[in-house]
Amino acid sequence: MGELINNKVIFVGGKGGVGKSTSSAALAVAFAKEGYRTLVISTDPAHNLGDIFHEKVSHVKTVLMDHLWGIEIDPVHESKQYIAGVKDNLEGLVKSKMIEEVHRQIDMASASPGADEAALFDRLISIILEESENFDKIIFDTAPTGHTIRLLTLPELMTVWIDGMLERRKKINDNYTQLLNDGDPVDDPIYDVLQHRKEKFAAVREIILDPVKTGFVFVLIPERLPILETDQAVTKLKQHGLYVKTLIVNKVLPDYADGEFLAKRRKQEKMYLDDIQQKFHQQQLIQVPLYEEDVSNMKKLVTFADNIKEAVLPN
Repeated sequence: MGELINNKVIFVGGKGGVGKSTSSAALAVAFAKEGYRTLVISTDPAHNLGDIFHEKVSHVKTVLMDHLWGIEIDPVHESKQYIAGVKDNLEGLVKSKMIEEVHRQIDMASASPGADEAALFDRLISIILEESENFDKIIFDTAPTGHTIRLLTLPELMTVWIDGMLERRKKINDNYTQLLNDGDPVDDPIYDVLQHRKEKFAAVREIILDPVKTGFVFVLIPERLPILETDQAVTKLKQHGLYVKTLIVNKVLPDYADGEFLAKRRKQEKMYLDDIQQKFHQQQLIQVPLYEEDVSNMKKLVTFADNIKEAVLPN
């Protein structure tokens, strides 16, 4: 039996085109059908969640079926909310004659590379910290592999960055205290804001690094490039203390598929499946067959979910 049954937070990643979103949705359905209150969230700008469930899904919770809700995080909306929050935090901290210029600088920064990722990360933090009490399972369908790695390593990077900012603010405050020569610490709202954000990052980092609370799943297909990319991702995340313990091997040719063409294809596929077994012998491998048709409706999604359920959920 896999460890995902014990994890509250589950991140699903993988190369584009391997069935990552469908696997995320199927995993969510498998849990929901067992009565777990489940929230599935798409962090991929090219959202597929709504298409999979044939429902309009937005940045707020949408009911998808009994015990299952969905969210598609909108980077544009989150970026606007994030920037508005930054501006609100500065209210009363900046002189009125400077506020217009400060806002202009913030708006310029919002268009810089990484701004959407910062906003997305802020939303991800809020979901993990605020929704944990409301759900048994929170499943994140992430963007392709490189984006997933950046997203999952942000808590570590942001903590280091904020530590540097706090240290600089502390030195400034200590200098002011000496200049005032009264020994009383300087009241610094900016320091308080940074400290609060550090505490949020630390709380989420603790959850993500806890193998009991958080699980990591990668989806791949038995082909050369997905295997290489998955191997690199597993190694990279391990360097940050994040251990991928479950792999969904999707689109495996079923035994009943016949014909000369498929016989040759199966021979090559066996070579890749053997490679997967060798490279990922420490991971739980969940094989899902290649279906005759696309997973285009709930009945087919439930069939997909049943394949995953056998490996993830207890009998």
